[in-house]
Amino acid sequence: MIPRKLEQALLHRASKYPAVFLTGPRQSGKTTLLKYSFPKHQFVSLEDPDLREFALSDPRGFLKFIGDAAIIDEAQNAPELFSYLLGKIDASSKTGRYLLSGSQNFLLMEKVSQTLAGRVGVLNLLPFSHGELTDAQIAPATLDGWLFSGAYPRIYDQNIEPSLFYADYTRTYVERDVRSIQSIENVNTFVRFVRLCAGRIGQILNYQSLANDCGISVITVRKWLSILEASFVAYLLPPYYKNFNKRLIKSSKLYFHDTGLACYLLGLSNSAQLDLHYMRGALFENMVINEYMKSRYNAGFQPNAYFWRDSNKQEIDLLIEHDGKTTLIEIKSSQTFQQRFFSTLDKVGGLMQAAPENRYVIYAGDMHLSKERGTLVPWQDFCV
Repeated sequence: MIPRKLEQALLHRASKYPAVFLTGPRQSGKTTLLKYSFPKHQFVSLEDPDLREFALSDPRGFLKFIGDAAIIDEAQNAPELFSYLLGKIDASSKTGRYLLSGSQNFLLMEKVSQTLAGRVGVLNLLPFSHGELTDAQIAPATLDGWLFSGAYPRIYDQNIEPSLFYADYTRTYVERDVRSIQSIENVNTFVRFVRLCAGRIGQILNYQSLANDCGISVITVRKWLSILEASFVAYLLPPYYKNFNKRLIKSSKLYFHDTGLACYLLGLSNSAQLDLHYMRGALFENMVINEYMKSRYNAGFQPNAYFWRDSNKQEIDLLIEHDGKTTLIEIKSSQTFQQRFFSTLDKVGGLMQAAPENRYVIYAGDMHLSKERGTLVPWQDFCV
């Protein structure tokens, strides 16, 4: 197994709580990580129709069957089980007894918050980080290769062509996850909606425009975006407007959790097509923000990330609040450094009182420079 950086946080949570809930996109490696980290736990998957029926029809008998140390995979298939699990948890103070996993965050979190609040540690496992693949010496050799291939484990474990993997993944996602979350009458329209979302990566989200382009209502756009978020396909980066005036943009920006999936949805069939593609800059920005998100999730924390933009279109791609400090990050897909990269950082940094040592430019080149205006960081250094 390729070592996962989340394992340390997973073991720590299991030492503090009787149950740990591990969620993330389908095929991100949740089951493999849990089996590897807890080899003595009984493993059951509620994807198995017989076990699922057992859990639903006789939950007490099912919990007796799995014992006091178990991994329950795809737990969203029997959310009613959590109420019975609560009794087992409260009967003993032992930690790390039950490891739950699932790939539908909204449905699971709603049930977890209702029944296991205060008794469960919650973690998110996303596809591989660039650092994990670099440590395993199997990372794509080029930036475009990384953007195009994405980070899903099966691509690297089984040496599957990205275009083939994502075609199957998309079909499986629509057929299984989407229909289990919400009834969608026209699946083709939904797939078109997802492709239109991929074309809006890094943009301020305009619900009306997206609705018009897809031929659906704004209400449907909001519902379908919630599905993409719940199944870890896409996420919204919120704007930062604390202590500032009304001239700031207050709509979120749209990103995908995996650039490989986004490339497939954009119709790319190989990494060479990225060189002159109109979305390359947006995909690069998406990748850098994803790597920050993964670093936070892998450490066991929620991301504290935002973007900043005012009505004059001055923008900071990534703003991070941590330990009372504000870090500003500009993301540039150019391989050549230009002094103007720091222009917006100068203006916004002064406004937010962010010191130069907390201002960064992440770019596609390979030169690392510390300057009076901030720090220039190659994308590889940032990701690793």
